[in-house]
Amino acid sequence: MGMGSRLDLFLLTIAILSGTVLSDLILFKVDRRVDLTSQVVRVTSTLKVENDGTNSVSEVLLAFPDNQVKHLAYLTVTPNEGKGKSKHSANSFPVEVVHPKDMPPALTFYSVSLPKALGKGESSTFDVLAVFTHTLRPFPEKITQADIQLLVFQDSAYFLSPYAVRVQSLSVKLPDARIESYTKLENTKIHGSEIKYGPYENLPPFSYSPIVVHFESKQPFAVAQELVREIEISHWGNVQVTELYNLNHGGAEIKGEFSRLDYQARPHIRGASALRNLVARLPPRARSVYYRDEIGNISTSHLWGDSKKTELEIEPRYPMFGGWRTSFTIGYSLPLQDFLFQSEGKRFLNITFGCPINDVVIDTLIVKVVLPEGSSDISVSTPFPVKQSHETKLSHLDVAGRPVVVLEKNNVVPEHNQYFQVYYKFNSLALLREPLMLISGVFFLFVACIVYMHADLSISKSSASYLAKLQWDEVQGAVQQVQSIINRCLAIHDKLEVSLRDLSRTGDAQSCKAARKAADASLKELTKELKPLLGFLQSSQQAAQILPKVENLVAKEKDLQDRLLAKHSTVVDCYEKKYGGKEIENRVAQHQQKINALRQEVDDLLDFIDEI
Repeated sequence: MGMGSRLDLFLLTIAILSGTVLSDLILFKVDRRVDLTSQVVRVTSTLKVENDGTNSVSEVLLAFPDNQVKHLAYLTVTPNEGKGKSKHSANSFPVEVVHPKDMPPALTFYSVSLPKALGKGESSTFDVLAVFTHTLRPFPEKITQADIQLLVFQDSAYFLSPYAVRVQSLSVKLPDARIESYTKLENTKIHGSEIKYGPYENLPPFSYSPIVVHFESKQPFAVAQELVREIEISHWGNVQVTELYNLNHGGAEIKGEFSRLDYQARPHIRGASALRNLVARLPPRARSVYYRDEIGNISTSHLWGDSKKTELEIEPRYPMFGGWRTSFTIGYSLPLQDFLFQSEGKRFLNITFGCPINDVVIDTLIVKVVLPEGSSDISVSTPFPVKQSHETKLSHLDVAGRPVVVLEKNNVVPEHNQYFQVYYKFNSLALLREPLMLISGVFFLFVACIVYMHADLSISKSSASYLAKLQWDEVQGAVQQVQSIINRCLAIHDKLEVSLRDLSRTGDAQSCKAARKAADASLKELTKELKPLLGFLQSSQQAAQILPKVENLVAKEKDLQDRLLAKHSTVVDCYEKKYGGKEIENRVAQHQQKINALRQEVDDLLDFIDEI
């Protein structure tokens, strides 16, 4: 144990002993039981209070050191109903923080209001349950994979109170009988995994005797740094719950390397305090349950249930050692009729506040209740103080958004898993809004399709733009016909070239002349077809841009035609006069050079007109 902690306790003791004593009440008997079997420290104190003064007393003060109050998560006082009966009565006594005068500054006081004032000599017995988090400290703080986790607990063997105590005792229940060390006082006994201090008699007010217990614990410290629960109400018969966990292991941190092989071979030795699984106790009739993280669905989960409960056992993707973290989401649906009710013209949701996993301590819990759009006059009833705010959530088919009640509480333990209520007004006719929106949307879509199919969206036939478009279409048609005629002329030119090659191969001049005669006739017919087309283009204003190119194309083709015919006549004449090959080539060389140039120009003009 560190010297700083011992010094703090010593100074606290001095401050306490210097406080003012309240003498009207005495604690006739105090029986304290400290449960250290989990990471949550639960201290149950049974107090028998007796009025030793002359005036009636209706309030009892409870004192806690400030270093404990900052870890105090839950405090409740209930009437003691004797052994064998329930210790968690619904009729808890009102408790509030008070600041009595002339009291030690190192203490925080809570006032318990008794249901009936105590007269002189009268007594009352009640139970005080105080739940603390983050009070168990790992010592050492870092261990290897094979080491056992050891924890330290500090408290007082005497019940800290501003009243005198006649008889008191303390029992500390540990998770295991193996204890490293503990403070030995008078009347200290060990029974298995339980340490008993006392009884101690006739102790003055503010008695304090520090004790330290150093013990072994294999319990994992599952701590949710933040848990966001979203509860969305749908009046169509469903309550959707989504829980987003940001979890870490708050126990002794692992040092050195982690060996998966050693863990799988001896998990209870090479990972005794590792977090392997968690069990979420969901409401009955929970359905559509899922368990996933950022990667996707996690298959290492098991679900079973009956008419009274539904249990979901989940395993992280990897065993969690001290200091390790993970995030995951649990979601499920609940029947609306089990949680939504009506009272005095209002609807109200009645559902549990805390976490369904009992082994988890929550540093910050945010509960968001998403109400249907159109909800009004919203109010909240909780069994303990929470921070409340409001926001709006936009979802499918929403117009103004859905009102969201946001409840936030720090330091949450399983004892906070109590029912709370959210009241609101909602007009039943508003249920028809979304179906009507869908029906209207589909209806207008069909109407739009019908109008589109039957409407004439073409341009008016009397408009200038429509007439101009018609004229341009006519110009395009005429130009395409000119291109077709020119291509036919070029095909005839190719046939003449073929006849010349046949002449050089066979020497049959008559066949070559016959091909020339047929070509002449075809070219004359094509020339006749070109004349009306050129006349139309010359008369059309829409053709002003393209007409020069068309005329140039026709002229070039005419020149090409004349050169080709002259070449054809020269070759035939040379063959009839029986000239040699060299002589023929010399005579047609000039014609051939011009023919090649003209053919290239014609092809270029055709490509340019195609682009236009």
